[in-house]
Amino acid sequence: MNARNHFGIKWGKAIQTDSKIANFTNGKLTVMRGVISVVIIGLLTVSAAAQQGLQPTITAMRWGADYKLHVKLANDSDYVVDVRGLYHTGKDLFIDTTNNSATYYPVTLDKEFVDYIKSKRIYSDEPNADSTRTTSYKTLWSALNSNLGGGYIHFINCMVYALESQNLRLTEPILTRPTTKWKPKPTTPTYKRTRKWAYCYPNTQQLAHKEYKYRLKHDDLKDLQGVPQSFINLFLTTSQADYEKMLANRRMREMAQIDLVRLLLGAKYLAEDQIRYISSRVLMAVLKYNVNTMPSVIIFDDYNAAVALSLGVNGYKIDKIVYSDGEVISGTELEGRTQLIEALIKRINEANERVFRKKLQLYYQKKKG
Repeated sequence: MNARNHFGIKWGKAIQTDSKIANFTNGKLTVMRGVISVVIIGLLTVSAAAQQGLQPTITAMRWGADYKLHVKLANDSDYVVDVRGLYHTGKDLFIDTTNNSATYYPVTLDKEFVDYIKSKRIYSDEPNADSTRTTSYKTLWSALNSNLGGGYIHFINCMVYALESQNLRLTEPILTRPTTKWKPKPTTPTYKRTRKWAYCYPNTQQLAHKEYKYRLKHDDLKDLQGVPQSFINLFLTTSQADYEKMLANRRMREMAQIDLVRLLLGAKYLAEDQIRYISSRVLMAVLKYNVNTMPSVIIFDDYNAAVALSLGVNGYKIDKIVYSDGEVISGTELEGRTQLIEALIKRINEANERVFRKKLQLYYQKKKG
């Protein structure tokens, strides 16, 4: 298949390459308008039995001394985790009432969600293998939404996971901008801005910041609508030198969030073959989802709670809650805290659903136009 991208340059047939899946790595990011600093580490097991079985689940969790959290899994594995290294948040969580920014937790994908994707039988090495599907490859978001289902937060989490695990590499040849002497007559603003890009997206912080500022000035950031504000803040405060340090230190989570913003800044210039390639790599990442990845534990400091959280079909899902002071406070107090945390997660899921609906509305408005 030959296609013409939105630079006006002809592309050849898409070439898909494979890459090994990698575990989540430690990372640090800034969230909630840069106010709350949080850190997460993945809980990983190297058990050969676990590799062949179902995704491990937490059967017991308890607080220990010296900021330690003791975790027991269904496969009888035991882990001791330093609470200071986990993702921390509070009750005053920023939820964007304008429905422009999703609330993001870096959590594992729930087995129910992964099984749901697998049951749809949507992945094949050949993009057109399933001719019964009517997936639209006009935009990256529409392609993945059709295949993944869920809301916009599923798009965000799966894209970040694909980038972080390096199932999706943005330096693959199919994503390069073709070298050509062709130029439009008269030259257009888009050509002038993008002619020095090596890829179909701005692949350096200098180029990406320049593109972001131009699009902001011209009120043309719809492709970033729904992206967590924490990602954009991190992107804007990271220089190219900082980005290269992240690469050297293997801070893959932060890099994935920045790369997602870069890629979406170039989203309108993607050709269909490139969208198919990116979509297939994200789907592969989900279908190959590492069964060794432990459920994510989020620390809710204001409630002295450790919450095992995952992303299910309908949004964020609480798997287990334990309290550091659970042995010294009343059962009524514990029940009240649990209800508050459950209500908070419900509010987040509802807010993210509104972001999804707004994104869907913008897409169909664009499609009709």
